[in-house]
Amino acid sequence: MLSESDRRLVAEWAAACAERVLGLFEAESPGDDRPRAAIARARAFSRGELDTASGIRQRFGGGSTAREANSPAAAAAARAAGQASAICHMGAHALGAAAYAVKAASLAAPHQPDAADNEIRWQFAQMTADVRAALRLLPPVGESRSGPLGPGLLASGQIGIIIRQIQAYLAGTG
Repeated sequence: MLSESDRRLVAEWAAACAERVLGLFEAESPGDDRPRAAIARARAFSRGELDTASGIRQRFGGGSTAREANSPAAAAAARAAGQASAICHMGAHALGAAAYAVKAASLAAPHQPDAADNEIRWQFAQMTADVRAALRLLPPVGESRSGPLGPGLLASGQIGIIIRQIQAYLAGTG
C-alpha cells in the first residue's frame, strides 16, 4: 500500500495516462463528461485539493461510463479514467489507469502491432523518478491476496499482462 503522499505523486501521472486516451470515449459520447471529471478529481487529489474521503465519495457518484460505451476502446478509456480517480483510495489503481490506457490505445489501432508498446514507452517518458520509486513499492500484480493488484480484474486477462509488462519495465527487466 502506498502512503498518501505517494498516492498523490502517482495520481498526476495516472491522470495523464488516462487523459491521453480520453478522446476515444469523448468521440463516441461528447456530452458525457464523467471520465473527464474523474481525471480532474485525480488531478485535484494529486495537488492536495481533494482528500481521500471526498475522493472516494465522488468516485461512486458518476455511475459506470464504461458499461455505456459503444466500443471496446472507448470502454477502456473510460475505465482508465475511473482507475485514475480511485488512486485516492489505493495507489495500485495508478497501474490500472495506465493499463487501461494502453488497452484503449491498442484497441483503437488494431493494425499497429506496436501500439501497446508505444503507449507504455510514452507513459514511462512521463514518469518522474519519484513516481517510478512509488510505483516500485507496489506488490507484483497477482501476488497479493488483497487489493486492486490481488486476484481479480487487474490481475487477469490483457490488463494483467499489461500491468506485468509495466512492472517489468519498472524493475528494469522489461
